[in-house]
Amino acid sequence: MGNHIPVWIFALVATLFTYVMTLLGSAMVFLFKRIQPRIMKMMLGFAAGVMVAASFWSLLDPAIEQAESSGKIAWLVVAIGFSLGGLCLNLADHLIPHIHFGTSEREGYPSKLKRSILLVLSITLHNIPEGFAVGVAFGALGNGNYSEAAFFAACSVALGIGIQNFPEGMAVSIPLRQEGQSRMKSFLYGQASGLVEPIAGVIGALLVSKIQGIMPYALSFAAGAMIYVVVEELIPEAQLDNRDHSAVFGTMLGFVVMMILDVALG
Repeated sequence: MGNHIPVWIFALVATLFTYVMTLLGSAMVFLFKRIQPRIMKMMLGFAAGVMVAASFWSLLDPAIEQAESSGKIAWLVVAIGFSLGGLCLNLADHLIPHIHFGTSEREGYPSKLKRSILLVLSITLHNIPEGFAVGVAFGALGNGNYSEAAFFAACSVALGIGIQNFPEGMAVSIPLRQEGQSRMKSFLYGQASGLVEPIAGVIGALLVSKIQGIMPYALSFAAGAMIYVVVEELIPEAQLDNRDHSAVFGTMLGFVVMMILDVALG
């Protein structure tokens, strides 16, 4: 299987799954008009926990192993890749106009776009490293490196990202509905935030399968970008009204779920 199917096909299928999970989450707007603030905070925390766990178990740890096996200075490789991932997301944060949930302050390049569009762009921004991470994980199967262990490890990344995309889709569409958008428009905006993941996934897979030696850098790059999103967006948004520990428990649950998936499947 690994020798006959291009790795970008694996990445495309996997990221289409993560997109469908976003779509299904967004479709919850047809069933619910509101999300309790406590549940919203728990969902954001859950997404943060999944991304933190995936950053180490699925990305940094294998990046270190890859660097060591190829004779590179492992700590230097992952430090460079991780830092570049954060810096690139910071640059995108300054360039792409967006707005975070629970705030009215617009960020990025000045724009007259509607608030609903800016909210979608905010989620889209952090879906890019998620899709890239899945693509890089499947890209590792290229160049004769296919193995069942590596395949299942990549599947665990896609499964973990997909699971947290379901509440993430709800976290886009239902607040838009609360702000007065129609159910259909809220759904369309919500699912649109996940469309970038298959694109980023295919790019990630092609990069690591075509360019020799880039794998540990790409893995740690994806980890840095994901951690940037967690610290810059998810945790602050989950703690806007810090009157209970919903976000904390959600983060711990997300971390445990992703850790179990990675250890069990990897």
